[in-house]
Amino acid sequence: MLDQDLKEQLKGYLERLTRPLEIVANTDGSEGSRDMLALLADITDVSNQITVRETQDAAIRAPSFAIGSPGEQISLRFAGLPLGHEFTSLVLALLQAGGYPPKVSADTIDAIKSLRGSDGGPLKFESFFSLSCQNCPDVVQALNLMAVLNPNIEHVAIEGSAFQAEVDARQVMSVPCIFLNGEVFAAGRMGVDEILAKLDTGAAAREAEKLKEKAPYDVLIVGGGPAGAAAAIYAARKGIRTGVVAERFGGQVVDTMGIENLISIPETEGPKLVAAMENHVGHYEVDIMKLQRADQLTSDGDMVNVVLASGATLKSKTVILATGARWRQMNVPGEDQYRNKGVAYCPHCDGPLFKGKRVAVIGGGNSGVEAAIDLAGIVSHVTLIEFDGQLRADAVLQRKLNSLPNVRVITSAQTTEVLGDGSKVNGLNYKDRGTGDIHTVELEGIFVQIGLLPNSDFLKGSVDLSPRGEVIVDARGATSMAGVFAAGDVTTTPYKQIIIAMGEGSKAALSAFDHLIRMAVPEAARKAA
Repeated sequence: MLDQDLKEQLKGYLERLTRPLEIVANTDGSEGSRDMLALLADITDVSNQITVRETQDAAIRAPSFAIGSPGEQISLRFAGLPLGHEFTSLVLALLQAGGYPPKVSADTIDAIKSLRGSDGGPLKFESFFSLSCQNCPDVVQALNLMAVLNPNIEHVAIEGSAFQAEVDARQVMSVPCIFLNGEVFAAGRMGVDEILAKLDTGAAAREAEKLKEKAPYDVLIVGGGPAGAAAAIYAARKGIRTGVVAERFGGQVVDTMGIENLISIPETEGPKLVAAMENHVGHYEVDIMKLQRADQLTSDGDMVNVVLASGATLKSKTVILATGARWRQMNVPGEDQYRNKGVAYCPHCDGPLFKGKRVAVIGGGNSGVEAAIDLAGIVSHVTLIEFDGQLRADAVLQRKLNSLPNVRVITSAQTTEVLGDGSKVNGLNYKDRGTGDIHTVELEGIFVQIGLLPNSDFLKGSVDLSPRGEVIVDARGATSMAGVFAAGDVTTTPYKQIIIAMGEGSKAALSAFDHLIRMAVPEAARKAA
């Protein structure tokens, strides 16, 4: 199952186990069970600390396996094969169940250990993932860790494509999808902190009170994507008090599958790059404040104020806006109602859930055509709908698209409505822009790929914005408000690329430092006088 190089790497990791592990494999004689047993045999081959015991219990999903340690109360199970993006989740689960200390703070560990169900009973989590989903490992790893640390927490990580009947019955139409005690708990990428905050409703208020006590910063960066990370590193290296406030670290990059144009790195994936960025920022004295959304930007002359949605206000001598952008929505009837119920925005994550079904891709740029090509290998049929009279994707992508027998391209078409039966998508309406006629396409999924919108709504009335809502910046990254700079996809800087955002973030930090120096000179002159 695992090649020799991977087995050697796994052997090195499993040497860190401090206590024995027992894996209980539940099988049903299927090919999936045989593959699972082959994977587990490879694991036991490289560690004499791990034993495998086979069962055939009809009351438990098969194929699946539970990871435990004698004398420890751990309820952690993988249903299906945790390969692809989830292989790392498997390795971490083995290490943590085997006593290897997790890389989270003592406060986080204490918070996990204190969790109880509302009735004092267990918290039974189930998470659905796909092997091609780059957002799923964060959820799986967070819940696995919680199950290792707290005997009141149970977690089963379920590979959706291996349990298609259950996926259909429970109407799981996007991943990661989390159930708690049988009810939908959350959907989308979440880490330990986000899950804890959702379980502990008073956590946000307590954190807001802590933030109110923060001393003013020299540079405060709003946003944690490539521009924000680069700005934080450049600012911190100047020895000035630096803070980063963001809803999540990494921004859009977390949702990016393949990255092949970051100079000196031939190939990487979004989550790997984000982890490297956060690790790099962590080398410096940067105050990182996650799970915080900026709500307003004001200035009182000496200080710039960033008002957060939690009610706290952070003060800084300079601010760098690096809030990035988000997926553009169609803004048609039915889109909001059926989000995560057939309307999706990540073909890599959610595509496998539509195996053998009919889907549409909205958008004929590179992202839309790439999505259609990827989905054509999974689903029964793809309808690509483009507003313009022709596709805008690169010629090489269009040639590949046109070679696929299960793809239909419709141009000069405007999507007007998402249709559904109340619980899930069953079609869409579009208008032929040439004739004005309305047509209906019957399908089960819609993937929206029509570009990005800048995350600048909270800035209206404070800094100058372009007609598209982008923050207007000059050659130095300065905005219309003194002491406020901006960088990355939220700005008017052309070409929304990771490497450009990093460069612009670095430039904004240098400009902010230059602004601080120039502020200090008149102040010193006044004191001398």
